[in-house]
Amino acid sequence: MRRVTLFLNGSPKNGKVVAVYGTLSDLLSVASNKLGIKATSVYNGKGGLIDDIALIRDDDVLFVCEGEPFVDPQTDLKLSEGPTGAHTDWLTLNVGGRYFTTTRSTLVNKEPDSMLAHMFKDKGAWGNKQDHRGAFLIDRSPEYFEPILNYLRHGQLIVNDGINLLGVLEEARFFGIDSLIEHLEVAIKNSQPPEDHSPISRKEFVRFLLATPTKSELRCQGLNFSGADLSRLDLRYINFKMANLSRCNLAHANLCCANLERADLSGSVLDCANLQGVKMLCSNAEGASLKSCNFEDPSGLKANLEGANLKGVDMEGSQMTGINLRVATLKNAKLKNCNLRGATLAGTDLENCDLSGCDLQEANLRGSNVKGAIFEEMLTPLHMSQSVR
Repeated sequence: MRRVTLFLNGSPKNGKVVAVYGTLSDLLSVASNKLGIKATSVYNGKGGLIDDIALIRDDDVLFVCEGEPFVDPQTDLKLSEGPTGAHTDWLTLNVGGRYFTTTRSTLVNKEPDSMLAHMFKDKGAWGNKQDHRGAFLIDRSPEYFEPILNYLRHGQLIVNDGINLLGVLEEARFFGIDSLIEHLEVAIKNSQPPEDHSPISRKEFVRFLLATPTKSELRCQGLNFSGADLSRLDLRYINFKMANLSRCNLAHANLCCANLERADLSGSVLDCANLQGVKMLCSNAEGASLKSCNFEDPSGLKANLEGANLKGVDMEGSQMTGINLRVATLKNAKLKNCNLRGATLAGTDLENCDLSGCDLQEANLRGSNVKGAIFEEMLTPLHMSQSVR
């Protein structure tokens, strides 16, 4: 009976002693089972290919390959030891099935506090697992690992097209490459497209309206329409809550039952607009023009402008029967010839407001500020009870 010692190609460690029986194919089958590889060829210590079982002598040392060329284990050992110490030897890493060859100094010197530095600073300190070729196994993504390895080599962040920077960032955090994390965060921020805060144009909004069924509830909450021409459009029931409609042209627009709560309508033109049942609670319409607007709904649905900022607005000739202007600010506003019959003006600031020719029958003015207000040419008498009740 003959026995031999089998090693992986290029490795002088972790050999297996086996008995030689039968043919060369039988020996390759035993080597595959013992070494966990698919053995295809056997070499002696001098690199000679053994193609006949009769050439094997007792106590031979053999090196098993999977089809790759013979690697002298003595030469590989000398390269790994290096002439100047442990931090200059070459290493092969198997990262997610892809092989990377680098030096120990590359992994250690650039980021001495990183996980990679601790893994390879002292040989065997972490008990790193190796595959059948002797490469150190690392269960991470090779696509994201490559930019990190290149950064450790030359200190520059270079990422090929198609590689997600967020993936590289997560790998850098995993390995603790702190200086690279900063570079990646800046690169990711610079790669993001700038936020588009430009106002929506009439053309864009009309296209949006045409693509939406008439019975659908349109939600335009918080959108920017600043300066847009939305005149004569059908905007019924649309939610404009907290939208920016400053300096918009909404003349003759149909805003029946639209929600304009906390919207910015400052400087806008809403002349002759239909505002039946509109909700404008706490909206800002300072300096806007609302001449000849219709707030009166025949069905009894009342427009609600409670708490709205209406400083300096021009609402001359508007129909506002039953409107709710409670605690709204109408300082210096023009309400000439308005129909305010049954309107709620309790707590409203009407200082220096022009109410000439208005119909205030049954209007509630309790607690309102009428300092400097003009009540000339009133259509109906204004009783004191209306302001004190």
